[in-house]
Amino acid sequence: MYSKKVMDHFSHPKNMGKIENPDGVGRVGNVICGDVMHLYIKVKDDVIEDVKYETFGCVAAISSSSIITEMVKGKTIVEALKMDKSNILDSLEGLPKAKIHCSVLAIDALSESIYDYLKKNQREIPDFLEKRHKIVKNEK
Repeated sequence: MYSKKVMDHFSHPKNMGKIENPDGVGRVGNVICGDVMHLYIKVKDDVIEDVKYETFGCVAAISSSSIITEMVKGKTIVEALKMDKSNILDSLEGLPKAKIHCSVLAIDALSESIYDYLKKNQREIPDFLEKRHKIVKNEK
């Protein structure tokens, strides 16, 4: 049902935990399945220097959280905002159809953490990120 990569990230999650005094925090959840993700970022010179997460959820949710942290660490804010669910699905070598929403949840958590960072620092928020934030906020 799950790929070896998914099971590895579930059994040996990367970057799990909380960052003290994060520059941005993304808090998202899916009311249907009950998964909840908190993603914390530390940014220096527009580069994500550190990223951690706390996730309450299933195998796919934890694996998606773990892989997204590895994918964005060291990337610029602009590069991280280009990530989408297909990047997660490819990196995890797929998820069952019923669990694809977990990859979207991880992208939402990342987007929310970047939104929070930009807002806290009174930086311009791209229109697409503002729209995504409103959609995610309404889903909560």
